[in-house]
Amino acid sequence: MSEHSYLTKPLKEHFGFDSFKGNQEAIIENLLAGNDSFVLMPTGGGKSLCYQLPSLLMDGIAIVISPLIALMKNQVDAMRSFSEDDGVAHFINSSLTRAAIDEVKRDVITGKTKLLYVAPESLTKEENISFLQGVHISFYAVDEAHCISEWGHDFRPEYRRIRPIISEIGNAPVIALTATATPKVQHDIQKNLGMNNATVFKSSFNRPNLYYEIRPKTQNIDKDIIRFIKSQEDKSGIIYCLSRKKVEDLAETLLVNGISALPYHAGMDSAVRTENQDSFLMEKVQVIVATIAFGMGIDKPDVRFVIHYDIPKSLEGYYQETGRAGRDGGEGLCIAFYSYKDLQKLEKFMQGKPISEQEIGKQLLTETAAYAESSVCRRKLLLHYFGEEYTQNNCGNCDNCLNPKKQMEAQDLLCTVLDTIMAVKEKFKTEHIIDVIVGKETSEVLDYKHEDLEVFGTGQHEEPSVWQAVIRQAMIAGYIDKEIENYGVLKVTKEGKHFLDNPSSFKITKDNEFDEEEDDVPVRRGGSCAADETLFVMLKDLRKKMSKQLGVPPFVIFQDPSLESMATTYPVNMDELQNIPGVGAGKAKRYGDEFLKLIQQHVKENEIERPEDLRVRTVPNKSKMKVFIIQAVDRKISLEDIAVSKGLDFSELLDEIEAIIYSGTKINIDYFIDDVMDPDKAEEIFEYFRESQTDDIDAAMTKLGGDYTEEEIRLIRIKFISEIGN
Repeated sequence: MSEHSYLTKPLKEHFGFDSFKGNQEAIIENLLAGNDSFVLMPTGGGKSLCYQLPSLLMDGIAIVISPLIALMKNQVDAMRSFSEDDGVAHFINSSLTRAAIDEVKRDVITGKTKLLYVAPESLTKEENISFLQGVHISFYAVDEAHCISEWGHDFRPEYRRIRPIISEIGNAPVIALTATATPKVQHDIQKNLGMNNATVFKSSFNRPNLYYEIRPKTQNIDKDIIRFIKSQEDKSGIIYCLSRKKVEDLAETLLVNGISALPYHAGMDSAVRTENQDSFLMEKVQVIVATIAFGMGIDKPDVRFVIHYDIPKSLEGYYQETGRAGRDGGEGLCIAFYSYKDLQKLEKFMQGKPISEQEIGKQLLTETAAYAESSVCRRKLLLHYFGEEYTQNNCGNCDNCLNPKKQMEAQDLLCTVLDTIMAVKEKFKTEHIIDVIVGKETSEVLDYKHEDLEVFGTGQHEEPSVWQAVIRQAMIAGYIDKEIENYGVLKVTKEGKHFLDNPSSFKITKDNEFDEEEDDVPVRRGGSCAADETLFVMLKDLRKKMSKQLGVPPFVIFQDPSLESMATTYPVNMDELQNIPGVGAGKAKRYGDEFLKLIQQHVKENEIERPEDLRVRTVPNKSKMKVFIIQAVDRKISLEDIAVSKGLDFSELLDEIEAIIYSGTKINIDYFIDDVMDPDKAEEIFEYFRESQTDDIDAAMTKLGGDYTEEEIRLIRIKFISEIGN
């Protein structure tokens, strides 16, 4: 990079920097020469400067199309801080009053303004189009350009209309910028913006200072997060959650446990949201708990950790959110909590969408699951996803590289996979290939008569998860290609065909195991999660005995997770017992004495030192929601209306009601059940629970056949526990 180019002086004069970073100078020169530019640069690489500096050097005004209001304000403030005149940068969006918009237009007409940020929705308004037609435009910058693509992680339909509007206002060079784009998304953006001849500037996506780790999402996730933050000595961090409700609950939980934290999501009052964002930027609080809306373009260089409470919907989203850590090149710890159940929930949310959108969404989720479960270097996987090759075998800065698993020889397995892909004429996805190999007669396999193939069932000796690992790692090695735009169909590459002709050693590591959870206790490692197996078995025996005496199923007394928690923290009095998840005051009074006696005796006989472990304080405020629901049910308000009034979906409301009845409070929802369910159906489900040894919903659905929805079974389970147990 030339130290003394003609651009170094204005860079120093306007922004105070002595030299450019990475591709910045080449990008700016390309734009000044009047060419279209496509810029792929990771978060923290300095994208904004690529259009800010040229806007000051060129005649006319640069239009920056940007998706987030908070982002615009942030960038305009930053731009003004470099200039003597506040009029140098402005934004137009729905947050401005008529008077403020008139002031912006005055500054634009008089030539004061060099940079105008516009939301895509505002750009499409007739009055703004006709106003901009009378202005000399130096260039258009499309920021967060991945929003154009349905395959991007933040698709916005209004971004699709940018090109026709640019043509209507008046053509000028276009610079499109994004921090995350797979090759597929990149192609999509260029095609949609009509800039196939643009010069492409692609920086490496590798952020060597970021540490990537995936942890199993257990019942103790809040405790894990609190313990982690307390080890971070006032360092700044962001926690991402998928739902607004979880954002607020977690921020409260952190606060009562002595961690300064604030929530941030789109449903909050915008003044409060801005205030919370500023408190985080000004370091008045240590942690911001947010939905993904937080952080786009927020230039806080010293975020030291990013935690994903829920696994994101796509790897682009994950990459961009983790990219907010360590932008100054210092430490950045990126920890995501993963449970397969979360992915199933996300898939459920897609059900109302058009089929093509569901297909895309499912594939993006599949990629995320593959990343989470894989035991290969996380850096290698991420960079491969973004079309970049990472040649080192061990990056030394991710959980998989720091705790490498033993490798196994998979030469024969790879040959089987390649043979199978060829045998089905390279027209099927991963799941189908594995079904054929392990000999699973699914309807799709039978429809295509693939059970007659020679390869059918040849891989029964290995688990499907091993075949998953072979396919994923063969993709990274370049033997298999996945056609994303063709719904993830697998093809054998030239290298793959060469391997089939001349097989050689191919080592893989088996995937990490995220065992499926039962009874909502995620990630079991051989049996229960209880610390004291002996006590856990004794508590189960006691529950069985009481279940016989009282004539109620065992789960009505306490669920397994509650017993596991008792066998981990050893509660010895009523107060401690009430704090066990799923117990509460009602249950503790009704069933608690016998359990406390057993635990006290066990502690005494075995001289157990009770763990003065991190005790997570719960938020008393949660009772507000509880009281609201109980009162609304008493007044016989429809459960659907209660859900809407609290911004919950129906399933989340049922979660809340289950928490209330499982902790021993009686609730009568007969009025709602009578309204929405056939009485015979209700009776049949009720009888099922009376005779069952488990309250597991999946078990109930299997046993009862396909005649009932999950919601119906959950409603009757609530009625059953409330009437029989409470």
